[in-house]
Amino acid sequence: MALPPSNSTPTNPKSAERLAAQQDVFLREVDDALRQDQMEGFFTRYGKPVIAAVVLALAAFGGWLYWNHRQNEQRNADAEAYVQAIDSMKAGNLDAAKGKLEGIAKGTGGSPASAKLMLAGIAVEQKRLPDAVKLYDEVAGDAKAPQPLRDLAAVRGVAANFDGMKPEDVVSRLKPYAAPGNPWFGVAGEMVGMAYIKMNKQDQAGPLFAAIAKDEQVEPGLRSRARQLAAVLGVDAIDDVVDERGEALDKKASAQAAPVAGE
Repeated sequence: MALPPSNSTPTNPKSAERLAAQQDVFLREVDDALRQDQMEGFFTRYGKPVIAAVVLALAAFGGWLYWNHRQNEQRNADAEAYVQAIDSMKAGNLDAAKGKLEGIAKGTGGSPASAKLMLAGIAVEQKRLPDAVKLYDEVAGDAKAPQPLRDLAAVRGVAANFDGMKPEDVVSRLKPYAAPGNPWFGVAGEMVGMAYIKMNKQDQAGPLFAAIAKDEQVEPGLRSRARQLAAVLGVDAIDDVVDERGEALDKKASAQAAPVAGE
């Protein structure tokens, strides 16, 4: 190690330069020693926690990679099972399709919900209505399933069990869908209209059928059937007869909304 600087001031210029160099070396060595002591102190105090944190981070990253790999494998397996199930259904082998779909339906989210909907459809074809209704209700009440699938399940669940439900329950379940502009207006509105007839509320059923008949977004066969039902109930399927919620307009309001001849 270099000698510590002297307090005496040399008169020889070369001696002064040599002394300055010695002082510089001494200061660097002191700084290096201080840094080394600080590093040793740091690792003595925090070495184990730091190593543990690094190990945990690497383990977490490895776990995420494994999970992501497994998810991709599961999605591929589900897709293959769907294809096989559809092929089995086309061939009329519903039991084979059911076996392919049951494994997928045990999870949560979009894929299991789709599998349950297909299983419910198979149950309907096999006349197992209680099983079908149960599956439809599970999807309709699954908060993790996509909303369009939940809506589909709600409407199909009522359709599968329409004859076994009270008309009041049909209206309660389907009223949110039986309004103009809703994607399920035609199908849900028709069932709500039939429930109104069972409840002797022809004054609400007729305008609802007329509104369905006028809605160009509804498939033609359903529109034609709704037009006939509206006519039987004495409602014109030309003028506006329901509001945006599917509620029947009173006759006075309908008359005021109708165009005046000659205008």
